[in-house]
Amino acid sequence: MNGQKISATSPTSTVRRLAAIAALSLVVVACGSSAKTTESSAPATDGTTATTDTAAPASTPDTTPVTEVSKADALYPNGIRDVRYCEIAVLKKVAADFVLDVWNTMGFSECPQADWDAIKAPEAAAAQGGLAAIKNGPRFWTIDRVTTDLVKTADTTTFGVLEMFKGTSINFGPAMPAQTPYLIREIPRDTVFSFEAGSRVYEVTDDAGHTYAMQSYAQIIDPTQTIDKLENLGSVLKLPVGWTFESKVLDAPLDVPTTNGIAYVIQDELQNTYQRIGG
Repeated sequence: MNGQKISATSPTSTVRRLAAIAALSLVVVACGSSAKTTESSAPATDGTTATTDTAAPASTPDTTPVTEVSKADALYPNGIRDVRYCEIAVLKKVAADFVLDVWNTMGFSECPQADWDAIKAPEAAAAQGGLAAIKNGPRFWTIDRVTTDLVKTADTTTFGVLEMFKGTSINFGPAMPAQTPYLIREIPRDTVFSFEAGSRVYEVTDDAGHTYAMQSYAQIIDPTQTIDKLENLGSVLKLPVGWTFESKVLDAPLDVPTTNGIAYVIQDELQNTYQRIGG
């Protein structure tokens, strides 16, 4: 992809590549992350080492919230578990760098399907002056609550009839990162994802013994995926050698904080997203 010209009318292979970038963007955006990402290798399913990428930092990181606190409390008084949201990721070229602006429906609506279907990616890109736009969603939280030091204002816009706020702008530098399942990414952010006692959690454990709790699931690859199906993912996922999947109901509350401002995050091949427990 390096050096390749991208447009809103790019061929299918380029659109798929941009979809991968949009999927990565969700990992970065969730709950007020900064615009810098680092990726480290994880074993592939055949035991080989996955390709790694390091993104260039943005000159001015844009750290903004998933949603304004007061608005979230009003909309989701019982927490955000299985709350639906969508994103539009708009790719731009700024000088020599690729920059991804990510817009999110959280705090405004739960992204009704008819309104989501009505949004056309080329029109969204053109409206934002972008090279291309990718519809990233729908997605659903598997956590009960999130705690973060949120900035309470963010730019807003409307795609079709869906109002969204700008979650972040990610500067990838002149090269684009690879989208590889089970690649461990270090995401700078300060958040605590919380699960209540009695909630079911979905965990992946890597070959080094680190456990990752699912923070959100997607209906991007599998539109039929629901929260009720997640406990059976162990028979669906093609995990790397030495990795395992487990689903269980919590006897006590579980908090998953970042470690010194870093979240260690992976995605599976269905673009479900997990964060490491315990750093």
